[in-house]
Amino acid sequence: MVTIFSMSLLFTLKAQPHLDEYGQAKKYLIAGDYLNATTLIKKLITFDSANIELKKDLAICYNFQSEYKNAVQTLKPLVDSGLADDQCFQISGNAYKALNQIEECKSLFLKGLAKFPENGPLYNEMASLLWNNKDNSCIKYWEKGIEKDPEYSKNYYNACRYYNNSNEKMWSLIYGEIFVNMEPSNSRTPEIKQLLLDDYRKIFTEIISDSVLSTKNKFSQKYLGNLYKQYAVLKEDINASTLSMLRTRFILDWFYDNPDEFPSSLFYFHQTLLKQGLFDVYNQWLLGSSANLLDFQNWTKIHQEEYEAFIQFQKTASFKMPKGQYYH
Repeated sequence: MVTIFSMSLLFTLKAQPHLDEYGQAKKYLIAGDYLNATTLIKKLITFDSANIELKKDLAICYNFQSEYKNAVQTLKPLVDSGLADDQCFQISGNAYKALNQIEECKSLFLKGLAKFPENGPLYNEMASLLWNNKDNSCIKYWEKGIEKDPEYSKNYYNACRYYNNSNEKMWSLIYGEIFVNMEPSNSRTPEIKQLLLDDYRKIFTEIISDSVLSTKNKFSQKYLGNLYKQYAVLKEDINASTLSMLRTRFILDWFYDNPDEFPSSLFYFHQTLLKQGLFDVYNQWLLGSSANLLDFQNWTKIHQEEYEAFIQFQKTASFKMPKGQYYH
């Protein structure tokens, strides 16, 4: 199954006499005993037929048992009646994808997005469905998810990977770094760190002329113009240390030249790290292990105090992207 999201096991208990059975059903689900969970949940639905949480969990059980048609049929009445929540669309979508019913899945997600137009997970599901079917319109949905639900991290992750394979490396750099700061301990974070380093190495092989820049929006013009302005510091090599110098000059120039024009939590975060003397350490953490793991490990030993200070800062800092900072 492509996506299994955290399911709600806090049932709306209407029939108090069946409280123990609700609890037992929850235990079966947690233990992965989907056969017994299915049997008990179906029984509970006969006593509480309006309970959407029970029907979602029944559909999840069906999905885990590869009974995808039953999963679809369990939630279809809720979808058709307008009672479905966003998770109903996700669970049904997983079943349709497993059945390889792509058009039905597209229609389902479009219906879900019409009902929940600011739901990041649904934009990601729709985009991923299109991406898996080699449809490049997928990026429109990842972008819309970033715009409408900027605190949902997976759209940044997937958009970063998409742009890494395109001629718009700047958006891979921006979205990838946002993802890494949202999810510093995620198992996918090392992958994105490597992409960031690769993109920095690739972006400076591209020729950005004035005519090319003129086709970009104002944010992109400012970003790329500022980035290429710092290129001289990279002439010896593109590594964590030289990129740290480049990125330091970039952020100083960004805040020197009308920073209120394009407010950015990412750049404010950089500014905070600079003020606290942690920006160089952050750049080593972000790019160093991908550039050369042994050099990075040696660097952290030599700069142990600074590195520990950054790790402590990272544990207490909360990186979020608010609405209103979408510039693509």
